[in-house]
Amino acid sequence: MLNNIGLPGLLLIAVVVLVLFGRGKISSLMGEVGKGITAFKRGVKDGTEELEDQMADEAKDVTPAEEKDKA
Repeated sequence: MLNNIGLPGLLLIAVVVLVLFGRGKISSLMGEVGKGITAFKRGVKDGTEELEDQMADEAKDVTPAEEKDKA
């Protein structure tokens, strides 16, 4: 259904959205979308760093499992 929109259809949709919401509303909405994307990327990066730190800590601990159980 959405495969046949094409460039004229997208331009028509863009014009209708611009008329309905106005330039100011759209720019503020896009600013919020940008902030959301930035926050998402930061969260993914922090999660990746946390996992890497956890894996590094596990790699440093070379104590055999038998000795861990005794401690």
